[in-house]
This record gives sequence, structure tokens and C-alpha cells, in this order.
Amino acid sequence: MELRKREDRQAEIPTASMADIAFLLIIFFLVSTIFSNEMGLQIILPEHGKIIIIAPGNIAHVYVNKTGDVKIDGDPTKLNLIADKAKAMLTENDSLVFSIKTHPEAKYDYMVRVFDKLKHGGAERISFAPKGPPEKK
Repeated sequence: MELRKREDRQAEIPTASMADIAFLLIIFFLVSTIFSNEMGLQIILPEHGKIIIIAPGNIAHVYVNKTGDVKIDGDPTKLNLIADKAKAMLTENDSLVFSIKTHPEAKYDYMVRVFDKLKHGGAERISFAPKGPPEKK
């Protein structure tokens, strides 16, 4: 009596439904992902050619030098105290506009941090001064 030889079976992974699984995973992650709405600086720009005149007493000059040091109306202010100072200034004058001017060689991060601190202090009217010669110390 002769015995049959065993056939060697190769292990196989069925790939017929692999595309379906991939698309289901893509749909799952698209539906379950939360997209952040607040990206970048939220700035409202005036219309082209429109000039807004502000009384000199309603402007607080904020200067950021190239090392990140901040002066508000000439007074040196630490970064962590900017929000408190902005709140105090806004209680005295609620129509105050903060004008931020940065040194041309200052890091962009310094200006963004000052902008964020002013926002946390309740400042809603913030302008960016145009590029010009740096202020003297």
C-alpha cells in the first residue's frame, strides 16, 4: 500500500479586503480628528488706503528689542508682567491702543509672545508699528 505524500502548503494572508480596511481606517480618523480653528495670529486689518487717526493719549507704545526685552511707554517690563500691566492700563483708559514695534533683528517669537500677553491682559486693539529705524536705548 502506497502512502500519499503530504503537500506543503504555503502560509497566505488574504489581501482581498485590505483596501476596504484601509479606507475604513482613513474615514475613522477623519471623522474622529478634531481640527484646531485658531491657528496663527487673529488680526483684523483695516481696508486698503483707510487711515485711522488715534489721539496720542490713547496709544501705548510697546517696544521689543533684539534680545526680547520689552518696554511699555518707556518702562522696562518683564514678559510675565505684561498682561497685568495691560489690565491696569486698560482700567485707566478703556480706549487704549497698544502699538507693538519690534527691533528688525528681533526674533519673531518675541513679538508673538508679547502679542499673546497683551491679548491675555484684555487688549483688543493692538497695532503693529511699521518697520523703521530702531529706537535708541
